[in-house]
Amino acid sequence: MGSALYTASSTASGGRQGTVKSSDGTLDLALSLPKGLGGNEKEGTTNPEQLFSAGYAACFDSALQMVAGQAKKKITSEVTAEVSIEKQTGGFGLSVNLIAEIEGVTQEEAEDLMDKAHKACPYSRAIEGNVEVNKNAIGK
Repeated sequence: MGSALYTASSTASGGRQGTVKSSDGTLDLALSLPKGLGGNEKEGTTNPEQLFSAGYAACFDSALQMVAGQAKKKITSEVTAEVSIEKQTGGFGLSVNLIAEIEGVTQEEAEDLMDKAHKACPYSRAIEGNVEVNKNAIGK
């Protein structure tokens, strides 16, 4: 392992129907189990999959901006990360659908930038080989 440049810390209590709080107090969220998992999905609450999708989308968009800059491409982008929990052999697992809308490049360039961002993004690297990730680039 390398030397940490930044460490985020959050504490959960009560599992999927409890709370999660970041150490600096910025996040202080109530959790509830989604209806798709048999829960009551209370209004104004979140769940681990939403939190993961938000972090992944933001991180991937940053990686996309970085690789575009390295390629001397001026882009604007928007990334959506759809995180699904599903039954898999031996229990449950995640799958991800990444959608990147990239303005300022052709479709072929968008696909190339997305592949490069996927190799650079810490979230993508962390789940490589463990989580199926479908990538969909849209050049505009």
